[in-house]
Amino acid sequence: MRFMLRLLARLVGAIVLFFAGPLAVLTLGDLDFDADWRTADRSAAHIAPKAEDTPEALVQIWGARAFRWRGAFGLHTWIALKPTNATRYEIYQVIGWYARGGRSSVVSDYGPPDRRWYGAEPKLYGEIRGAAAASAIPRIREAIATYPSARRYVVWPGPNSNTFVSHIARAIPELVVDLPPHALGKDFLLDGAWIAPAPSNTGFQVSARGLFAVTLAREEGLEVSVLGLTFGLDPNDLAIKLPGLGKLSLR
Repeated sequence: MRFMLRLLARLVGAIVLFFAGPLAVLTLGDLDFDADWRTADRSAAHIAPKAEDTPEALVQIWGARAFRWRGAFGLHTWIALKPTNATRYEIYQVIGWYARGGRSSVVSDYGPPDRRWYGAEPKLYGEIRGAAAASAIPRIREAIATYPSARRYVVWPGPNSNTFVSHIARAIPELVVDLPPHALGKDFLLDGAWIAPAPSNTGFQVSARGLFAVTLAREEGLEVSVLGLTFGLDPNDLAIKLPGLGKLSLR
């Protein structure tokens, strides 16, 4: 009997540990549970350089918390390209409802790269500039065009918008990006792979269809993901990574 009680206590403790972060965001965060996607804010946050004032090429990866309650668990990421002397940004992202009816979930348009994601504030997670960006843009376009899961979208465990951005990042070694732990789907490997470079290309990860994954890389540090919920330590930035809460600096 005592053994069963200890086992139950450990199980409850594990559940609390796993979901404490998302529950904290649900109760204390600024998520809007009554938001209407038709009227939610999609304006620019005015963080990114203005394209018309920036002659150099730019490649940027952005993210913002997902819509409504989903934002407690994950975020949506996208990639923006601005070729040399271009006066507007190209935005590429995967949106689930576009995949219905056999259509491609990969969506492209022009506009500010730092638009709010239906009310959620965007954050820049990685960029390259100048000659390095100009060289990367054709290869990024090729990686987008050959994205193997364009007609398949699964919110959890993937492939989703974060799987798409991870796929692009892996194809461009100079695009060193540390996607946050609540980018659910970033560890979902395509084509049935079990091992691949980390999204930052500074290490490796092993993943069982995104349900269990371990990442060890200079940029990401050590990450362990169970059912898409990621815990980690980042010695490089002296930070811990927690489900829902993201990357928390210890400095």
